Amino acid sequence: MTFYRVHLDRGRNAYWAMEEESEELYETAQVLLDPETGSFTDEVSERLEYVGSGLLVMDRVTLGPPWRGHGLAAVLACEVITRLMAGCRAVACSPGITDLSSRRLTDRAEWDRVNARIAQGWESLGFRPYRDNVYLLSPASQDFEEQRGALRQHLAELGGSWRASVS
Repeated sequence: MTFYRVHLDRGRNAYWAMEEESEELYETAQVLLDPETGSFTDEVSERLEYVGSGLLVMDRVTLGPPWRGHGLAAVLACEVITRLMAGCRAVACSPGITDLSSRRLTDRAEWDRVNARIAQGWESLGFRPYRDNVYLLSPASQDFEEQRGALRQHLAELGGSWRASVS
């Protein structure tokens, strides 16, 4: 997992700092931040409760093929977000496939199906589509806390089924 914590109140324009770091972060900055100030746009600010000034960007989550399809990425991402989100006003991600090394996704329908499944996993955490494939999660969201409990239960069930299969 790769996360970036972006400080919007440290003197440097966060919009341009994200542009310098990577194309993916720049795409997120273009949707969420004002290029002049480096702060959240007014529209984004209106959607979020003020619980901090930072932005946490979930940039990449990669699971080995045997671990995929069990909801494990959402469970693990939820725990990481919980640990990293203090002081952040928003958590953002752009769900979809970025690892193009797999040759099995050459069919457009399969590509769309897998991307939709990934987005559904992030929505299960409380991420909501905002614009241009950027999803937002408010750390103050009650949905996130409720989902965290459900995901922890899911992890316990996964552990139980795994133990039963190796016994």
